[in-house]
Amino acid sequence: MEFWNNIYANFDPVAFQIVEIKVHWYSLMYILALLSSLWIAKIIVERDKYPITKPELDSYFLYAEIGVILGARIGYILFYDPHTSYYLIRPWEIFNPFLNGEFVGIRGMSYHGAIIGFLIATYLYARRYKKNIWILLDLVAISVPLGYIFGRIGNFLNQELFGRETTSQIGIYVDGVLRHPSQLYEAILEGLVLFIIIYFYRTKKKFDGELIAIYGAGYGVARFIAELFREPDFHLGFIAMNMSMGQILSLIMIFISGILYFYLSKRAIK
Repeated sequence: MEFWNNIYANFDPVAFQIVEIKVHWYSLMYILALLSSLWIAKIIVERDKYPITKPELDSYFLYAEIGVILGARIGYILFYDPHTSYYLIRPWEIFNPFLNGEFVGIRGMSYHGAIIGFLIATYLYARRYKKNIWILLDLVAISVPLGYIFGRIGNFLNQELFGRETTSQIGIYVDGVLRHPSQLYEAILEGLVLFIIIYFYRTKKKFDGELIAIYGAGYGVARFIAELFREPDFHLGFIAMNMSMGQILSLIMIFISGILYFYLSKRAIK
């Protein structure tokens, strides 16, 4: 286990370099996450006879990806970044990949912000192309979770979002401190487990929108559990009742998903 425990000392987060631009493994994992989600969506559309063509699906995913990127970055600025006021005054700096003339990439993305951006993008797409928004969201509920596996592995390889201290043999050393590989816990809970649940339940769904409601609640539970092993953001710490910001946002997500499920189920009965 020694190599595993010291993997960060033996692994370069930069996959390769083009001139002065460093391409990180995280970027490659993000691309794989996107492509895998689109691939799963196309399989489900064909297998379950979703009322959407492949060109329409490609267009929708373009909308969704733009919404995710904008929402994730802006959400991080609002929820987590200690320099929120700086970016609010200088919004053009939010997506500036250079620091003091050096290319460092765009750092800091919020999952919960990505959800908000994604929902706005889905609403705009559904309204423009007159699609049933709940059918679109159910499709996303099935196709997205496996992408989290790549995303969280990307976090792990990028040496970020560290776990809490542990004495477990599966821990990894971060600056001399043995910590949980919480990113991989999240990959399993938020990605693999959630995908299996929704994939096999999809044939039993009772109304449009049920899958996205289950997904929202399921992700919230998975994230809340994973946060028990994840170090809170150093500049935020525990917010209230010994809970991290991620746990608080996850509880809000569970609550909203529960209300959505209740509303859609009642509407389907009428």
